[in-house]
Amino acid sequence: MQPSDVKALLESRVEGCEFHIQGEGCNFQVVAVGERFGELSPVKRQQVIYSALAEEIASGALHAVSIKTYTPSQWQSAAENPGT
Repeated sequence: MQPSDVKALLESRVEGCEFHIQGEGCNFQVVAVGERFGELSPVKRQQVIYSALAEEIASGALHAVSIKTYTPSQWQSAAENPGT
C-alpha cells in the first residue's frame, strides 16, 4: 500500500477529517485532524481510525499503524509549537 491508498480509505470511511499519512509497505503513521475528536477520549479517538482500517489490518495489508489525532485548534497549536 501507498500513503495515498491509506488516505483514500480513511477519507471514504471517516467524515469530517483531514488526514496526513506517512510510511510505506504495511507500516504507516496517520495524523487525523477533525472537530469530532474534541468530544472523544484518546482511546475513542484511536478507535475511530482503527475501525476504519479494520479490514486492511485483519487482511495484513496494514501491519503497523501509528495514530495521532487532533482537533483543528490542537493541530494549529502543534504546528505553531513543534516539539512541545
